[in-house]
Amino acid sequence: MLVVGRVGKPHGIRGEVTVEVRTDEPEARFAPGMVLRTEPGATPPANPAPGPGVPFRVPERLVVEEARWHQGRMLVAFEGVLDRDVAEALRGTLLVVDSAEVDAPDDPEEFHDHQLVGLTVVTPAGERLGEVSRIDHAPASDLLVVRRPEGRTALIPFVRAIVPEVDLAGGRVVVDPPGGLLDL
Repeated sequence: MLVVGRVGKPHGIRGEVTVEVRTDEPEARFAPGMVLRTEPGATPPANPAPGPGVPFRVPERLVVEEARWHQGRMLVAFEGVLDRDVAEALRGTLLVVDSAEVDAPDDPEEFHDHQLVGLTVVTPAGERLGEVSRIDHAPASDLLVVRRPEGRTALIPFVRAIVPEVDLAGGRVVVDPPGGLLDL
């Protein structure tokens, strides 16, 4: 599964929500009619029930009714989410798509996170450094989060000078770290 967004706070009284976008293609992922799977967020909403005595369950799928940008934030209306209380109950929900449904990037040097997670990380000489556990998207550059054999985690800037090769077919990422990078 590929996370494309996270539901934030409600916007207005008609069920719209803010969405923290986690995709390079928000217009495609949040187009009207798109079906997004849901996963519970890290923190439950403060008021999980939309009405007295009526528990609310986040549905397994949400269908985008409308999406628009407002003051730099994505606002989304989902089918069946008609008021602020139900929108509040969605807060923190992760919006995901099946990674098999995502087209490969056109640029051969561009990768989706799910393509990199699980790859073995090796030096140019072939020494195993660990495995990519996730990708952190930092302002300066993306970071490969590498689980080292001894259990520690290393953060490696995903830039050509340090990561000269990504071999998806071979299941590996070649990393040429500057001295001390793996000791941080």
